Amino acid sequence: MAYLVDTSVLGRLANTADPFHTQAASAVLELHRRGELLHVTAQNLVEFRNMGTRATSLNGLGLSAAEVQVKAAVFEAIFPLLVETPGIFLAWKAIVESLGIIGKQVHDARLVAVCQTHAVTHLLTFNISHFARMTGVLPSVVFVDPAAV
Repeated sequence: MAYLVDTSVLGRLANTADPFHTQAASAVLELHRRGELLHVTAQNLVEFRNMGTRATSLNGLGLSAAEVQVKAAVFEAIFPLLVETPGIFLAWKAIVESLGIIGKQVHDARLVAVCQTHAVTHLLTFNISHFARMTGVLPSVVFVDPAAV
């Protein structure tokens, strides 16, 4: 099976002080042990740079741009990058229009569109609730909490 690794997981992998770091790392290790393919998309890396360089007081990691770049390079090395294609936009547009998605959830819908376009069957995320409304429309994508791995 193929998995897309959500930014919520990347952030916890990057922050060893996070209370969910071990859970994120264990899930990734277990999925790799099972032979599952874990991917990221450009959007994840963009979001990770945002989160990583944002102050901790603003729910970020408070890292320098150089530190985030090093961590992102590790993610790119261990999680193959899914190619950006025009089909992603078309799938995203169909999802947001059919469900009336607005605000920050448009980013989550785009990750689901990436999964749909690349036939990625699972999305590993700590934010299952962010994707709940999309499960009925897109049953082909399974949202997995790292604690369930």
